Amino acid sequence: MSTTLTIGEFKARLPEALALVEKGESVTVTYGRSKRPVAVFGPPPAAPKRKLGHLAGKFRVTIRPNWKMTEEEFLGS
Repeated sequence: MSTTLTIGEFKARLPEALALVEKGESVTVTYGRSKRPVAVFGPPPAAPKRKLGHLAGKFRVTIRPNWKMTEEEFLGS
């Protein structure tokens, strides 16, 4: 669903417009007598699932519960 507001309405109802965007709706802001669209606010696109790269699915890493490393060893100092 999309909501259309003029710039004046958008300024006056900014918290309400942001609440609509949080719910997943888009808000179009219009300008002038012709109500020309100048901006569209909407939720950000979902981030794609990241892959391990060209080694995805080719190996598996297992860390044993008794494995220990000091901070100096980890940081290489």
